[in-house]
Amino acid sequence: MAKITSKTTLEKILDKKGADEILAKNGVPCLSCPMAPLEIDKLKIGDVCKMYGLNFKKILEELNKLK
Repeated sequence: MAKITSKTTLEKILDKKGADEILAKNGVPCLSCPMAPLEIDKLKIGDVCKMYGLNFKKILEELNKLK
């Protein structure tokens, strides 16, 4: 998978093993949202972080360390 950027969708991010743990640890609410399955292919990590006031830089660093 290519490097994760602000425009990478949650669907693509969740293809990486361990990404769900990083997102949960950093408070990304989409994992437990009942609407997520309907829009996970459209939700971009940069938009989600901005919407919920999350530390995008920290999350991005952690996600891009995954193999």
